[in-house]
Amino acid sequence: MQDPKRYTITAALPYANGPIHIGHLAGCYLPADIYVRYLRLKGKDVQFMCGSDEHGVAITMKARKEGITPQQVVDRYHGIMKKALNDFGISFDHYSRTSSDVHKETASEFFRTLYEKGVFDTRETEQYFDPEANQFLADRYIMGTCPVCKHEDAYGDQCENCGSSLNPTDLIDPRSTLSGASPILKKTTNWFLPLDKLAPKIREFIDQHSDWKSNVYGQCKSWLDAGDGLQPRSMTRDLDWGVPVPVEGGEGKVLYVWFDAPIGYISATKEHLGDDWEKWWKSEDTRLIHFIGKDNIVFHCIIFPAILMEHGEYILPDNVPANEFLNLEGKKISTSRNWAVWLHEYLEDFTGKQDVLRYALSASMPETKDNDFTWGEFQTRNNSELVAVFGNFVNRVMVLNQKYYDGVLPEAGEWSEADLNAIQEVKESIAKLESSIEKFRFRDALQGLMGIARAGNKYLADEEPWKTQKTDPERTKTVMHLATQITTALAVAAEPFLPFTSEKMRGFLNLSDDINWQSIEGGLELLKAGHELGKSELLFEKIEDEQVQGQLKKLEETANAAEVDNGVQLEPAKEEATFDDFMKMDLRAATILEAEKVKKADKLLKLKVDTGLDVRTVVSGIAEHFSPEEVIGKQVCLLANLAPRKIRGVESQGMILMAEDAEGKLVFVRPEQAIENGMTIR
Repeated sequence: MQDPKRYTITAALPYANGPIHIGHLAGCYLPADIYVRYLRLKGKDVQFMCGSDEHGVAITMKARKEGITPQQVVDRYHGIMKKALNDFGISFDHYSRTSSDVHKETASEFFRTLYEKGVFDTRETEQYFDPEANQFLADRYIMGTCPVCKHEDAYGDQCENCGSSLNPTDLIDPRSTLSGASPILKKTTNWFLPLDKLAPKIREFIDQHSDWKSNVYGQCKSWLDAGDGLQPRSMTRDLDWGVPVPVEGGEGKVLYVWFDAPIGYISATKEHLGDDWEKWWKSEDTRLIHFIGKDNIVFHCIIFPAILMEHGEYILPDNVPANEFLNLEGKKISTSRNWAVWLHEYLEDFTGKQDVLRYALSASMPETKDNDFTWGEFQTRNNSELVAVFGNFVNRVMVLNQKYYDGVLPEAGEWSEADLNAIQEVKESIAKLESSIEKFRFRDALQGLMGIARAGNKYLADEEPWKTQKTDPERTKTVMHLATQITTALAVAAEPFLPFTSEKMRGFLNLSDDINWQSIEGGLELLKAGHELGKSELLFEKIEDEQVQGQLKKLEETANAAEVDNGVQLEPAKEEATFDDFMKMDLRAATILEAEKVKKADKLLKLKVDTGLDVRTVVSGIAEHFSPEEVIGKQVCLLANLAPRKIRGVESQGMILMAEDAEGKLVFVRPEQAIENGMTIR
C-alpha cells in the first residue's frame, strides 16, 4: 500500500494474569508506540488499539489458586497494566478489555458469521472429564505418572521431569488437579477451523508478504511447509470462563481464547469510535499493522487472517513486525521465578525516568534475534549517551543563549563550510531515522536520533562559541542560531523515542504545535531570529553505582524468594553408576542435516543426523524450544548406541544430549569447537 488514508495499529493484548515487564515492552508496546508517535508527527490519521486479554485457562487456574473469582483476577491486573502502560507513555487511543460487553457481542458475531457460512468443521472427540467437579479438563488440569520416566507429577501436555511431550491420555493413573478424582473419557463436540483446507489461501497471503521481517516470514513458512502442514484447530473449549459459544449446542462452552483475543482489537475500535469504526477495519484505504512478540506470530499471521478471510468483510494485516525475546542479565525472563523487571516497580524506583528505560530498551530491542537487558548497560546508556551527549548538547545551547542573548534567538550571518557540514550531518541523521522507522528498524532509528545530538555536540566543540564571543561576537550569533535550530530538530525527532524529554524541550524552546516532522524535513530554519526561548533545566541526571547494585540485589532476592515459594530446586543426583556402565555409552559428535515437526506432536522434532558412520533418524522433544530451521547445521553430542524405539510411529535411533537451565529452557550440549562427525566423546 503506497499512501494509505489511515493506519490501524495494534499491540498484542497483554494477558491479565500478571503485571507488565520489560520483555513485554521491548517485544511490542514500545516499538508500536514509537511507530505511532512517528506517524502522528507526520500528520497521519492513526488509531492505536489495545486492551487486556482476560480469558483463558491460566486465569481460571490463578483464580482457583488464590481462592477468588476469575473476574477479580482480571480486574486487578487490568488496572495495574493500564496504569503502568499509560505512565510509561504508551499512547493508546483506546485501551479496552475482552470481558467488556462490546467485545463479547463482537466476538459472538464473528463466530456466528463463520458458523452460518459453514466454515467450521463440527467434530466429536473424547476428552477427560472430572466427574466430581463436573467439568471437562484442560491439559494443565490433569496430572499423572509419566509413561517415559515414571515421574508421578507429569502434566497432561508435558512431563517437566524428562521433557517428554505428552497427551492427557498418555498419563498413567491420571488425576484431576481440581478434585483429585480420576477423570473419565467423555465425548464432547467442538467447532474446528479447518486450517488444512484454508492453507492455499493462507499461503497466497503469506507469499504476498515476503518483504516482512525475516523472523516473521520464516516462521510462517515453516508452519506452512511442515511435514503435516496446517492442521484443523478447535475454536471452542469446554470451559465456563470466556465468551459463551453463541450457537445451538454451545452450552457450557466458550470461544477459544485465540479466537476471541485478536477480535479485541476490533471491539476496542468500536468502543472508541462508535458508528465510525468500520473504515478502520473494512476500508482498503486503511493500513493494518500488528505489533507482537514472536510467540504470537502464528496467531496473527495465520489464524487471525484466516478468520478475517472467511468472514469476508475485513482487511488483512499489511505487516506484522514481531520482535524476538528480551533476556534479563543473561537469563530468560521468568514470571514464575520473578526473574523480571516489572514496569510498575521501575516507575516507582526511578521516578520521572520513563525515557531512560525507553532509550535503553530501544537500544537493545530484540528485532530479529533475542537480546539482553542488563542494569550495567542501562546505567552506561544513561550516563554516557543521554547525559554526556544528548543532555550536554541541549544544556549548553540553552545556557549560552540565556547568557549571551537573554533567551532571544540571535540573527545568523552567512553559513560557513562548518555550518553547512553540520546542517548536512543533521539532515542525514533525520533521513536515517525516518527510513529506519518506516522499515521497523528502531535500533537504527535511535542511532539516527543520536546522530543529531552528536552532530550538534561536535559543532559546538569545533566552533567554541564561548571563545568567539570575545573575539568575533557576530560569528557567535551564527553558531548559536544554528545550534538552536539543531536543538529544535532534536526536540521534534526525539518525540517517538523520548516523549517526556521532547515535551520538556518543546517547553524550553517555546515551540508551537505546528513545528512537526514536515518542519524538520524541510530544513533547519525552524525558528526565526528574535524568537523568545524559555527557561531550561537538566534533562537527565547520572545513575549511580548504588542504584544499579540495588536493582541487582532486588532481582536476586525476589528470584530467590520465588524459588522457595515454587519449590524450585536442582534435581537430586541419580543412583551411582559404575565405570563399566559409563563405558557402555557410545557418545559421538554428529551434525543435524534435516529437521521437521512430528505429526500430531507439538513438542517433537524428527531429525536426520550425520554421525560420521551413517545418517540416522533421531526423535527429540525440543520443538517447543527450537524451530526446525534453528537446529539444521548444528553439531551436537549424540548417544549413538541407545536402543532404537518408536516414538509417535517414528523409529528413533539415538538421543541428542541437552541441558535444562533454571527457567526450563533447553540448550544443546555440544563440542566447544567444531570437530569431525563420528569423533568419540569421552
